[in-house]
Amino acid sequence: MELNGIKPADGAKHARRRVGRGIGSGLGKTAGRGHKGQKSRAGGYHKVGFEGGQMPLQRRLPKRGFKSQLLKYNDEVTLSSLQELGAADVDLLTLKQAGLVGQLVKVVKVIKTGELTIPVKLNGIGATAGAKAAIEAAGGSVA
Repeated sequence: MELNGIKPADGAKHARRRVGRGIGSGLGKTAGRGHKGQKSRAGGYHKVGFEGGQMPLQRRLPKRGFKSQLLKYNDEVTLSSLQELGAADVDLLTLKQAGLVGQLVKVVKVIKTGELTIPVKLNGIGATAGAKAAIEAAGGSVA
């Protein structure tokens, strides 16, 4: 094998489609663009969602809902995940290191989902009324 003999594998290269080069090529006259209309013309195209001047679907539908950007800084932790964690003192840093909350989170609240049997002391973490009762029943405290 010589360097001057190297060529691409069969079928790896395709000849470029040369449109508008006469009737015999099969792509002459309209050059595969059909007849007339905006899409047949040079430079004639439109933005995504354009419906020819008709009010686009995106604008016909009513506006609905709102998603607060502050929600990415809030998170919640269940009683069952605190049970699995097994730490006596729990604060925001231990929850982040355990991967129970995201790294951007600033506010955490414990919710009453699952069971808690070990005493847990919460520092700088909120709890719902039911979760607080369950934590205190297990011998823990919410600071």
